[in-house]
Amino acid sequence: MTDTSHAELVAELTSRWPEHRVAPSLTRIASLMDLLGDPQRSFPVIQVAGTNGKGSTAIMIETLLRAAGLRTGRFASPHLSDVRERIAIDGEPISEERFDEVWADIAPYVAMVDEQAHDGVAMTFFEVITGMAYAAFADAPVDVAVMEVGLGGRWDATSVADATVAVVAPVGIDHTHILGETLTEIATEKAGIIKPGGTAVFAGQEPEAAKVLLAAAVAAGVPVKAEGPDFGLLDRALAVGGQLLRIKSVGGPVGDVFLPLYGEHMARNAALAVAAVEAFLGGKPLNAEIIVEGLGSVEAPGRLELVRTSPPIVIDTAHNAQAARATIAAADESFDFTPTIGVVAMMQDKKAEEVLEILAEKMDQVVITTMASTSRARSVDDLAAVAETVWETSKVHRAATMREALDLAVMLADTASTQAGVLVAGSVIAAGEARELLKKDDS
Repeated sequence: MTDTSHAELVAELTSRWPEHRVAPSLTRIASLMDLLGDPQRSFPVIQVAGTNGKGSTAIMIETLLRAAGLRTGRFASPHLSDVRERIAIDGEPISEERFDEVWADIAPYVAMVDEQAHDGVAMTFFEVITGMAYAAFADAPVDVAVMEVGLGGRWDATSVADATVAVVAPVGIDHTHILGETLTEIATEKAGIIKPGGTAVFAGQEPEAAKVLLAAAVAAGVPVKAEGPDFGLLDRALAVGGQLLRIKSVGGPVGDVFLPLYGEHMARNAALAVAAVEAFLGGKPLNAEIIVEGLGSVEAPGRLELVRTSPPIVIDTAHNAQAARATIAAADESFDFTPTIGVVAMMQDKKAEEVLEILAEKMDQVVITTMASTSRARSVDDLAAVAETVWETSKVHRAATMREALDLAVMLADTASTQAGVLVAGSVIAAGEARELLKKDDS
């Protein structure tokens, strides 16, 4: 297929019912899987849910599995720049040609499900892309699939498979219009990935969320591995390009583990990933050399990623209060910018004032912008009005596009100090747009 036809195909897929509008049912995806011969049952699944950290944890789980010699599939949600990022085999997004082939293979069956119009809703974009992932992984074939939950867990399309290992990263308040207003309600949705016959692996949680998750594990009759008593981060130290970790694993402490990512939250995600893989291996310890090799080769785009050095520009996907707090702590620890110029764009459904107040602890000035690739973005004027209640008005700047915002931020950094830097945050899509522009500039 030509580039044009691939682009048209992607446009057709993304024009379906969008993933931020959830039609809570597994009926559609289950019907598609049935028509395809249940490809999701062709391999074991490690499913990763949580409010923050699930994407980076899934990446680290996959790199550890590959270091152990297994062929992997990984499903990610959302993507930063290219929809093909969502379906990766052996750590690499599938090619445009393969993406188009998989769609061509399953399209007739999607049409059949659409015709049935379960609940009055045709298959959503997220359901279709999940079905494509399961089909691609079965065809590869992979030894294990790492499936990142899109939203919640109970009704998420990835849950059409019964996870061998159900991993729950930290649960916080987000997507309240869909998942509920309280930690109890949100954790209940996340706990939906815990199924009989598997193992549950939990990151450290707020007591309210922990109570719900443990109750779900007991109800399913599955063993639990919890951060603290069973695994965890023992120590860490800053290092050039990342940090050195000491991790508590099944086999005992493992030290001198280099992680090329920044922040305590990423170090804890690494310990969670090790625990998940050891649970997948039936409780057997991972060889220390595999842990060192796997975590040392991790690449997590958009997670406090330094994408330019003059002036330094760091991009991050933080889009809620919990993530913003972790990002600011890590940026303060790892990047000594004086001052920090922020570039921020956010979605309409996020609690902007809450997030901006946290970002303001690090950002001395902020350039408010929007995102061209989504209709869900807050307008510049709307978000800037909120920003002006957090920063002094003179420290809030406006830019109509991400390109203009980056150019303005660089100019402000260059004129402020040789120690100044730029931090882009507020949305996964904003991080993706910034990253794409900066990578193109450097190519």
